[in-house]
Amino acid sequence: MKINDIILKNILEYLDEGIHVIDKDGRTILYNESMEKIEGIEPQNVLGKQILDIFPSLDERSSTLLTVMKNGRPIVNRSQTYLNYKGKKITSVNTTIPLFNDDDLIGALEIGKDVTKIKKLSEELIELRNELNDNSKSNTKYKTKNYTFDQIIGKSEPIKKAIRIAKKASNSSSSVLIYGETGTGKELFSQSIHYSGKRKNKPFIAQNCAALPEQLLEGLLFGTSKGGFTGAIDRPGLFEQADGGTLLLDEIDSMGILLQSKLLRVLQEGYVRRVGGIKDIPIDVKIIATINRPPMISIEEGNLRKDLYFRLNVIYIDIPSLSKRIEDLNLLIDEFLRKFNKKLDKDIWMISRDVMKLFDNYSWPGNVRELENMIEGAMNFVETDEHVLTIDHFPDYIVNFKNIRKREDKNINIEIKDSLTDTINNIEKKIIKNKLWEHDYNISKTARILNIKRQTLQHKIKKYKIEK
Repeated sequence: MKINDIILKNILEYLDEGIHVIDKDGRTILYNESMEKIEGIEPQNVLGKQILDIFPSLDERSSTLLTVMKNGRPIVNRSQTYLNYKGKKITSVNTTIPLFNDDDLIGALEIGKDVTKIKKLSEELIELRNELNDNSKSNTKYKTKNYTFDQIIGKSEPIKKAIRIAKKASNSSSSVLIYGETGTGKELFSQSIHYSGKRKNKPFIAQNCAALPEQLLEGLLFGTSKGGFTGAIDRPGLFEQADGGTLLLDEIDSMGILLQSKLLRVLQEGYVRRVGGIKDIPIDVKIIATINRPPMISIEEGNLRKDLYFRLNVIYIDIPSLSKRIEDLNLLIDEFLRKFNKKLDKDIWMISRDVMKLFDNYSWPGNVRELENMIEGAMNFVETDEHVLTIDHFPDYIVNFKNIRKREDKNINIEIKDSLTDTINNIEKKIIKNKLWEHDYNISKTARILNIKRQTLQHKIKKYKIEK
């Protein structure tokens, strides 16, 4: 076997995506291990066999591979639900492309990703939401906790400004875009806007756009029509369920660009069409979208459509990070002490002066959520007769924070070098050092914050000889 063939064979076997290739007669000629796991069939039962013999629930019209073979055109990111060889119902998202040798169509290749569990969870979520909506109309015990502006803690000017704008938004039907770092309380603001406004007696539904593949998210948002695609049933989407109320779309820039264009159409025209359906269904839904990166950066990086941004950004709310409202620290600590004293059956009165000094100088990359989790974690370690949280109750990374050298350049100053390349490298080095310092030299977390691959960050750390 040639070295190129060996390399190709190993690549195909270790890919997370399933690979299935058929020849022009519809017989399988390549079937990797990931596809075996998805479809539950051993390769020896697939190779050399007709695809319709392997999957009796499919026919020439419902098989993506055979459809591509017949038409010579690719199918990209198609959701497909079918019974595999063992009769198990599976759902996959497939991209299928025709294979040509010059102008001769010689086969088709399918790349599939198993989303069976995700689809099942999304369907269960829809059913649960429907059940909760139905039950909440007749039985208050099913109602979940609703947040209002009273639950937003803080007296600093940045947080008061955000609250003022949010209160104005609560009485408007206009779309709202909320920007805030992770852990600043975007859903708390979103619920407060809904439950303090004229839509408070209508549904509030939240959906994280990063939680599902684009194809499943589309069906979840817009609903599905029976016969629209293989395995589809008649089911209302979140827009229909939220009619008259509010739909929160969290991490809107994680939604695929194509789906963003479909969302834009719904917002502009005021009706939704189910996936596979032909009927336009009018909807009255207030949209609140959230984003944890500056919107213009997401637009520049191609993660957010500019036209969708302008459509959503009718009312804009900037929730300040905890580091920008550090004067609220005491209020937040007191609130969390009360909360977890009740939850954990403790009697903690305060935190020690030494801990407060650490808190005042900490960067709080996880914001209010990090503070809340840190307080809860510390209170799990106190003894029955203890009433003060001390350094001994907190994790090492916050305790050792006082021993970490001060950030060399809190504000990055541009130092002009002999060349543009040297200057840019100097700026990049300082940014990486600062972000590593902020996140306690956690490579994975820092890479996510910088929006680069972990291996890329490691390469740059080595390149710039950055040491902890």
